[in-house]
Amino acid sequence: MKAALVESPGRVSLTTVPDPAPGPRQVVVDVAACGLCGTDLHILEGEFAPTLPVVPGHEFAGEVVGVGSEVSEVAVGDRVAVDPSLYCYECRYCRTGHNNLCERWAAIGVTTAGGAAEYAVAPVANCVKLPEHVRTQDAALIEPLSCAVRGYDVLKSQLGSHVLVYGSGTMGLMMLELAKRTGAASVDVLDLNEERLATARRLGCSAAAATADELDRPQGWDLVVDATGNAAAIQDGIGRVAKAGTFLQFGVSDYATTATIEPYKIYNQEITITGSMAVLHSYERAAELFAGGLLDPEIFISDRLPLDEYPRAIEQFAAGKGRKIVVVP
Repeated sequence: MKAALVESPGRVSLTTVPDPAPGPRQVVVDVAACGLCGTDLHILEGEFAPTLPVVPGHEFAGEVVGVGSEVSEVAVGDRVAVDPSLYCYECRYCRTGHNNLCERWAAIGVTTAGGAAEYAVAPVANCVKLPEHVRTQDAALIEPLSCAVRGYDVLKSQLGSHVLVYGSGTMGLMMLELAKRTGAASVDVLDLNEERLATARRLGCSAAAATADELDRPQGWDLVVDATGNAAAIQDGIGRVAKAGTFLQFGVSDYATTATIEPYKIYNQEITITGSMAVLHSYERAAELFAGGLLDPEIFISDRLPLDEYPRAIEQFAAGKGRKIVVVP
């Protein structure tokens, strides 16, 4: 089968690999669409994936075309979205319900072959059937949405909160949609990319600007979400949190990124600084929200490119052009 392959840091190509075969509790998925994500850029840079080469792609959906000998939950022909998370279920973190912090954490498309290929293998337990009205080509959005749902679990947001989101790429826009759905009093969005800000306005943010100084909220925001991973945005965002407010590090930074905090201010104003790592008990809920129309795929997906153009797609994504880019085998 045809697949994208990250061969070594900075090097990605199209190649041919053997067709996958399912284990007893696995299925083979004929991939309909695979989304690109910031994590894919980190993998391309040699981060996150413990070994290269690897077939990337952790945001994907498709049709089941093969099932293992012990699979009864799905059948050939079922359309599914796939949670890429792979846990050991044995370590201290798994046993205390923090599977996303698993000591042996792994993921399809990160540590094992993923969905940037014609076919992918997944545990049947990770497959969520799609209702008839959901297009398989759109369901690659469920995985990033499940990360956003996890972020809101961490935030424990209250009705009437004032929210500030840094970044209006896919993840920032998803946080915007969740903030609206969870009863925020206002949701402001910041980005240096005017085209992306236009999308945030289209989705109904309260205000959109290049910097927080352009917005009239001197007392700060109850909830501040960084969806960029950018050091300057993070540093600015920490300083925009209102008293008793929360800063969520949601965007993925590179390993070297740092920020400065003011311990007395955090103590005196009871500010919470927290993070959200990937997916935790949120994939099925994201699938339900997606099926219920939380996201408009025609707005969120800006480009659908053939798998043959994966190197160009990842280059376009790295340049910040468009919103969600998916490749279609």
